[in-house]
Parts: sequence; structure tokens; C-alpha cells
Amino acid sequence: MVGFLIQALEHIGGLGLLVRDTFRQGLRRPREWRICVEQLHHLGVGSTPIVLTTALFTGMVLALQTAASFAVFGKFLIGDVVALSITRELGPVLSALMIGGRVGAGITAEIGSMKVTEQVDAIRALAADPVKKLVFPKVLATLIMLPVLTILANFVGILGGLLIACTELNQTPEFYMKHVRSALEVHDIFSGIGKSFFFALFISVIACYNGLRAAGGADGVGRATTQTVVAASIAVLVSDFFLTKLFLMF
Repeated sequence: MVGFLIQALEHIGGLGLLVRDTFRQGLRRPREWRICVEQLHHLGVGSTPIVLTTALFTGMVLALQTAASFAVFGKFLIGDVVALSITRELGPVLSALMIGGRVGAGITAEIGSMKVTEQVDAIRALAADPVKKLVFPKVLATLIMLPVLTILANFVGILGGLLIACTELNQTPEFYMKHVRSALEVHDIFSGIGKSFFFALFISVIACYNGLRAAGGADGVGRATTQTVVAASIAVLVSDFFLTKLFLMF
């Protein structure tokens, strides 16, 4: 148990140093804007279908479960429950978990492969910083795209609830959207989006950290990728609790 705690503290310290180095190197000239734009497309646009599909069916399931669980009154609460559940929790959390699985694993595999084939050492030999070249563009792209995907997921999730309310439960779109508008406040929307910035930082930094520490050939890259998916998912779920308590204070 003591050994596990020591190892965990070492990893946390290493992650903290990587965050410091990432933003320190990212602010230095010349800035790698071309690489950042490429990462925005690769990490963000490429993840859009899986995030929006997850959000759509989550909203549909929420609508069905709400109607079934609350019997007669459930039909009147569908818009409220779907809107609040999606924007506060399920939109940002599920988007982060999907990004953690797809993007986090991809980042670790990419950097880990470069590490075990000594390409990272070659970058250092050319007097360039691997953190600036590899880590910063990926962290920045994730920080930008995850909130954007969260906003889209919120919209599509509410749309999924509308689809079920109109086709299965005989509600009108006007009635459903009236309940959505009455239930949502600005704080609900921005608290979910605010969480996504923290989730993006955790996912991207953990993925880059494990990639840079990969060793032992293809087998080592595979282990690092698995560790990233597990660690990023746990970080999202644990931090969600504390971030929720923080945002509820305001």
C-alpha cells in the first residue's frame, strides 16, 4: 500500500512538471501553429461522430427512462430531466470519456511509438524540445476541441430527447422546448462547459506523460496506452465530483 502511494505521488509530480513545461514551452517563439491546426482537425473533427452518436442515444434513453420511471408525470418532466442531466453532467462527462478512449489512446500510441524508436531522442539531438513539438500542440488542441464537442453533445442530446418525446410520447416540439428553456439556466450550461476544460487538460497531459515514459518496444506502447485509458477515465470521474461541488458553490 505504501509503495502504491509513493508511486502515485511520483506520477502526480511528473504530471505537474509536464503541465508546467508544456505551457512554458508553448509560450516561447516560434509557435507551432501549423501543427496545432493539424491536431485540432485530427483530435477534434475526427472525434465528432462518436461523441455526437453517444450524446444522441443518451438523450433518447433519458427521455424513455424518465417517462417510464415517473409514470403519468414523467411525460411532463422529460424536457427538464433531459436538459439538466445532459448539460450538467452527461454531456461533458460522456464526451470526455469518449475523447479519453479515442484521443488519449491515440496520443499515447503516437508518442510512445516515437519514444521506443528513439525519434524523441532525435528531436532533442536536433536542439528542439519534444514538449514544444509533440506535447503542447496536442494539449492545446484538446483544450479547445473538448469544450466545443461538449457544446455540440449538449445540443444533440437534447435533440435526442425531443425526438423520443415527439415520436414515442406524443408531445409537441413546442411543449418539450418550453420545459427545456424553463429548466436550464446560464449557470447549468457554463458549469458543464467549465468542467470540460479540466477534463481536456487531464486527458491530454496523462496521454502525453504515458507516451513519453513508454519503454520496451511494442509491448510497452500497448501497456502505456491501456494505462492512459484507465487513468484518464478515473481522472474524469473523480474530478467530476470535486468540480461539481466547486461549481455548486457559485
